Amino acid sequence: MDRDVLVVIGVGGMGETIARRLAPGRLTVLADFNEGLLTSLADRMTIDGFDVVTQIVDVSSRESVRALAQTAAGHGPVRTVVDTAGVSPAHAPIEAVLRVDLLGVALVLEEFAEVVAPGAAGVVISSSSSYISPGFTPEQEQAIRDSKAEELLGLDFFSPEALGSAGLAYGKSKRANRLQVQAASATWGARGARINSVSPGVISTAMGRTELQSPSGAFMRAMVENSGTGRIGTPSDIADAVTFLVGPQATYITGIDLLVDGGNVAAVHTGRVPKPTHR
Repeated sequence: MDRDVLVVIGVGGMGETIARRLAPGRLTVLADFNEGLLTSLADRMTIDGFDVVTQIVDVSSRESVRALAQTAAGHGPVRTVVDTAGVSPAHAPIEAVLRVDLLGVALVLEEFAEVVAPGAAGVVISSSSSYISPGFTPEQEQAIRDSKAEELLGLDFFSPEALGSAGLAYGKSKRANRLQVQAASATWGARGARINSVSPGVISTAMGRTELQSPSGAFMRAMVENSGTGRIGTPSDIADAVTFLVGPQATYITGIDLLVDGGNVAAVHTGRVPKPTHR
């Protein structure tokens, strides 16, 4: 009998923790754009007794994501998909943020909707910044839900000129992820599968530490200091949320976003931390 297949896209600190949490008893397909990072994690997990295979993926390419989905399905029933792939606005230009964080999510949702097995569950890692960035009009929200992946970059409100900064492109892309997941819940549901997203707050990963040193770092530290928990999150905090959403206790949950931020957004929305000025 084929073993269930777990797919983890993006194997940085958060992806590694999630993979290790969910991998026991499954064949795990690890995917990333960074071959060195991918090989290193696969070697370590193999030594630790996990059964893993790897595939390089460019989430901004439909052909690459489709090949990953087909490879995963070739190993057995795809029961769990977790997409953690993302780029930091501190180091990536607007166009790269949009290709990975907006288009990439759409491609993963569309291509894996073709291969997930009945009873499967997926999670997209969004961001708490989606709750702070400026919202969309109702017409823009509907356009995001209705657009196929490659059409998203042609929407005028996602043009680099309209966005103006990588930070705003990141927040808007992550806000769009929640709408993308909402729309995808029907197509995944047609296969008997569920799809949700998780929006982490300030998490102690390499990407998170980079952001803390960026111009937005002061705002992020203020959120943490004024939050209900008063601490930075860990990859394990996010892995706990993902484990719940893909597990048997969440079979009636699909098409939603789970904010896991230690109270960061609450600190902003209650006025304890002023909202940032988006440029």
